[in-house]
Amino acid sequence: MGLTENLMKVLPDGKVLDVRIGLHWTAVIVEVEGRRQCGLASTVTEEHQHGREPDVPEAGHLLDLSAKELAEFALSERLTKTSLGMATLNALLPDPAEKDLVDINAEDVITQYGAGKSVALIGSFPFIPRIKDKVGKLTILEKNPHDGELPAEMSQEVLPNAEVVAITSMTLVNHSFEDVFKMCSPEAVKLLLGPTTPLHPVAFDYGASLLAGSVITDPDAVLRFLEQGANFRQIHHAGIRLVTMTSPALK
Repeated sequence: MGLTENLMKVLPDGKVLDVRIGLHWTAVIVEVEGRRQCGLASTVTEEHQHGREPDVPEAGHLLDLSAKELAEFALSERLTKTSLGMATLNALLPDPAEKDLVDINAEDVITQYGAGKSVALIGSFPFIPRIKDKVGKLTILEKNPHDGELPAEMSQEVLPNAEVVAITSMTLVNHSFEDVFKMCSPEAVKLLLGPTTPLHPVAFDYGASLLAGSVITDPDAVLRFLEQGANFRQIHHAGIRLVTMTSPALK
């Protein structure tokens, strides 16, 4: 059973209060036992084609679903629905204990564990220019590679030899998470990063060493920025706290 399916088992149900699908990010607001909670995920869409089936057939009726029904979209093969499901799942997950959170972002975690070591990064992130001279050997795997990056198809060659692997949580949206983790060396430090990251210890059972994700501190501000096309840097400053959870096996 995959990580997403196992996370579904720990979710409470609730009422869907709001759904926003922005240019870059999707947010869902739910109410659980009288408490308003917000979850975030990357917005992923298929290539636009006129006349094809809609990305979200249930659009216009999402607030009629229960929160758990909307979270089940995370298992969909339609990418936009999966984004919606992951945002709902993150909204429903119980808050991690404060003692389990450290206010450190993924960039600093990678440089901390990657100093003098071979680091593989799945996904292109804006902090890459800042970390490339702070780690040993840095290899970037990307679906649509640019200069200095390798195609994602080379993962099988690169990942088994990397001592530190940083994996975008977009792999949960495109359903490649389990396949990617299986390619990594069991001894490697494996970091799941990005706002889509579910902050729950179940992920450690799948080989993750660290979870670098987000806690939304000002949902209204995040929604306002998100629906106006803000990128992550903008919504981060609007009301998001960057945190990291560490597996007990790594401590």
